[in-house]
Amino acid sequence: MRRVSGVEIYCDRCLRTERWGGSVVLMVVDAAFTSIGLNYFTAVVPKVEEFRRKFVESGGVRNLEALAEADMKGLRKVWRNRRSWNIAKDIASYLSTMGGGDDRLALRTWAGNAKLEEWRKDPIGRIEGVGLVTFQYLRMMGGVDTVMPDKVVKKVINEILEKAGEKPINGDIEFVEKAEQVALACGYRPIELCWMTWLIQPEGKIMRMKKYSNVLSKI
Repeated sequence: MRRVSGVEIYCDRCLRTERWGGSVVLMVVDAAFTSIGLNYFTAVVPKVEEFRRKFVESGGVRNLEALAEADMKGLRKVWRNRRSWNIAKDIASYLSTMGGGDDRLALRTWAGNAKLEEWRKDPIGRIEGVGLVTFQYLRMMGGVDTVMPDKVVKKVINEILEKAGEKPINGDIEFVEKAEQVALACGYRPIELCWMTWLIQPEGKIMRMKKYSNVLSKI
């Protein structure tokens, strides 16, 4: 797989916990919305931006503690799915107990201590609706160089493995471990391999990297 020009910038921003202007609240909301499987760029991103305008910029939800305590009725005016908000609020509730009021420190502390192989025992991994994909997504935004085992990433990496004469890997934990090995062997960081598999996907006749270049620069 050829490197997608500019992907390093987005990966660096993610690993520095600087996506969404450095707002951990928006990162958590992003992860919660993404968890239900809708198109990221056409469904999730516009709604996270709407939430930012109506709740973050207005001062109503400035930090994780405020998100954990936010009124569900008001939140659902932006995004109807109650399950997503339960995930976001539960994640925010746990993280707000860490970091001494510093949301970025809280996410990075959790991510640095969270273990892939023990994810089901993790306080965030145990939250209803949080699967390994969401768990890994949060770890990446918390500074961990790893891979998400979502269906797109698994399809692309397993195709690479099969072309190399290896068997595809179905188990999520085993897949993450193998994908990390493949990335390093190819001279990439694991997170770069993950982002590249997303961004080379076509939407219509245009690669996502080009189609959503203006959006990517903001998030």
